[in-house]
Amino acid sequence: MTNFTPSQPVLTPIANHKEQLALAERGVAKLAAGRNDRWYPKFHIASPGGWINDPNGLCYYGGRWHVFYQLHPYGTQWGPMHWGHVSSTDLVHWKREPIAFAPSLEQEKDGVFSGSAVVDDNGDLKIFYTGHRWANGKDNTGGDWQVQMLAEPEDDSLTSFTKRGMIIDCPVDEVDHHYRDPKVWKTGDTWYMTFGVSSKDKRGQMWLFTSEDMVRWTYAGVLFEHPDPDVFMLECPDFFPLTDKNGETKWVIGFSAMGAKPDGFMNRNVSNAGYMIGSWTPGGKFVPETEFRLWDWGHNFYAPQSFTVDGRQFMFGWMSPFVQPIPMEHDGWCGNLTLMREIVLGEDGDIHTIPVTQTVELRTSTIERDNVALRPNTSLTLTPDAQACEIELTLDLANLTAERAGLHVNATPDGSYTSIVFDAQLGRVVIDRQAMANGDKGYRAAPLSAEELASGTLNLRVFVDRGCVEVYINGGKQVMSSYSFASEGPRAIELVSESGSCVFSSVRVHELASIGLDASSSLDTVD
Repeated sequence: MTNFTPSQPVLTPIANHKEQLALAERGVAKLAAGRNDRWYPKFHIASPGGWINDPNGLCYYGGRWHVFYQLHPYGTQWGPMHWGHVSSTDLVHWKREPIAFAPSLEQEKDGVFSGSAVVDDNGDLKIFYTGHRWANGKDNTGGDWQVQMLAEPEDDSLTSFTKRGMIIDCPVDEVDHHYRDPKVWKTGDTWYMTFGVSSKDKRGQMWLFTSEDMVRWTYAGVLFEHPDPDVFMLECPDFFPLTDKNGETKWVIGFSAMGAKPDGFMNRNVSNAGYMIGSWTPGGKFVPETEFRLWDWGHNFYAPQSFTVDGRQFMFGWMSPFVQPIPMEHDGWCGNLTLMREIVLGEDGDIHTIPVTQTVELRTSTIERDNVALRPNTSLTLTPDAQACEIELTLDLANLTAERAGLHVNATPDGSYTSIVFDAQLGRVVIDRQAMANGDKGYRAAPLSAEELASGTLNLRVFVDRGCVEVYINGGKQVMSSYSFASEGPRAIELVSESGSCVFSSVRVHELASIGLDASSSLDTVD
């Protein structure tokens, strides 16, 4: 493939960016003014109004943590993408920042799509993202025309940006339209960029580019092609090193695979986000050493993005409402991010993801119970009404006769609830929404290793935030993220034991405070 990169960025304005941002702010405010908060999160990041999807531009810069996200400010379904923005000094309290990007250039006239942030050699931040437009000028029936773009902040607050324009054009004769979501990093003296591509024969790939100045980029080859011919696109790609227990560097490649077919417990969602661990020689191809593994086994996890701060790897994911019915889209908002997670390579050689340590600072009060024994087919109410809480649970597997044991959350007077239980017949942790009155149903099941099953205990850390739950299994060896749209009335949390007895050796229920984003105004400035 020849170097199709323009020698200089291409900047083609079609609208005043500041005016477009002001319109977007008014759009969000209008939706927020009528928002229904029945499922709106207290300690997860969401827009005050409108639809959100992928986390973008994650970074620590100027003494603040910054999280951007894909935003449609004029409705609660996917539409022309903008970038919303929140920031924090402590990862506990967050404040809303002005909307960062709106479509204003020809190359992005139908959407400012996903991208990442990176600090350059001078200590300045650069934002790389995808400019999107419909090939036929009006809708997706003619496919996409997507290119890579560059923007830079106007000051260290990251509240306004200057767009530098297109830096990598799309070779429309060599790809099947999909060509997006740049990830940039430096190894040695070279800057690298990878992004997701659907090749001309509709194979999901990640292409590799190199640069010396982060402006002029040269094609270097295919970093990775998914081995499954049904996978036609790798969205939101990620690529970073971790150190294993022997001090060796392993490379982790992450992507959201479009087109993978369900296979048993795997790939049950519309599209599925996961990773492989392997090796990489700069400039060459990634060599996998593991199979594809899911980042998260829940119903609603997609498009994660990670970033590096002081040698530690952090991640946010998008809790994705892909499947109808989606009741929150009638409430003036739709979609939120997961908790911020840290990624580590465990002693077992696999990825573990855990909430950042600062999450415990949200705890305001605690209910403690030890050695709770339940007879067959009984339950125990831990709290009669909890909308924002964390539950730490240790289940005694060695003395378990129950077929299922764990929690019912969002248990309401109409008999609705979501089960978060260990299923002894499956040997898995299950989130089951069959008893919920609102939203999609179905169940998801996360695996436990033979060593975990033989250990005699199961540790769960469960976060319930109005309309969503996150479950961290045995210190983050597996994670599950799902929506759970509670019915009207108080929302109890119950211990349960089905068709047998069980013992919970330790139970802790922590009420959690707000992170400061649940006020309906987009101008709140909690810090």
